[in-house]
Amino acid sequence: MTSLSTRLRAIPSWQITLAVALLMLGFLVAAQLTSRAPRVRYTTQERPPLVQTALDLQATQDELKVRILELDEEIRRLQTEGEGSAALVDDLNHRLEDARIAAGLVPLEGSGIVLQLDDATVSIPPGGSDADYLVTGLDIRTVVEELWLAGAEALAVNGERLTASSAILDIGGSILVNSAYLAPPYRVTAIGPEDLFVRLSESNGFEDFLRARSEAYGIGVSVAEPDTVVVPAFAGSVTIRHARPVPSPSPEGVP
Repeated sequence: MTSLSTRLRAIPSWQITLAVALLMLGFLVAAQLTSRAPRVRYTTQERPPLVQTALDLQATQDELKVRILELDEEIRRLQTEGEGSAALVDDLNHRLEDARIAAGLVPLEGSGIVLQLDDATVSIPPGGSDADYLVTGLDIRTVVEELWLAGAEALAVNGERLTASSAILDIGGSILVNSAYLAPPYRVTAIGPEDLFVRLSESNGFEDFLRARSEAYGIGVSVAEPDTVVVPAFAGSVTIRHARPVPSPSPEGVP
């Protein structure tokens, strides 16, 4: 035992270190060789699914390219058909605009007149009624009807556009037009032909109105002919919730 210890002490320390290093290197090489086979087997087993996935993606990409070409062709076809129907679309747009104008949804300006109606300023005689000397809804309706008959194309009362669904009613001490309460003076704005005032003046109905209301009770009626008359768009709803057809009157002698 003493002899073995003496021999070990006689071996240089660098030789011992080298031996230990070589031994550890041997273990590492053996471990690497042992783990190489499973890694190769794992790679070999995983390669076919990855290849198949790549092939599937390539096939999907090819299908998408074909679909894109088909859609592009469809777009060109629709564009070609749209060019042929451009005139129809343009005609429909014009008809829609005409319908909006007829419904009062578009502001208008042009030649026309402005009539102003105001309450009488004359003294009310004994026994007279105050209501007779005030502008009423009936007065405005009469003027509006006469303007329509004279050829007016658009009308407004104090900025309220008149449409087929408009109503002019007496409510208390004011007049209700559409959903707005108006107070005197009442300005009836009308767009129409350049000779609108001449046509209105020649109307028997308008002459009767002047005699009955202006001459008899002093209701103020004045007319202006500005260069341009502006009628605003209708601000209310054009939706009719309840309606029913009104039968046309039968000619005399026909049941």
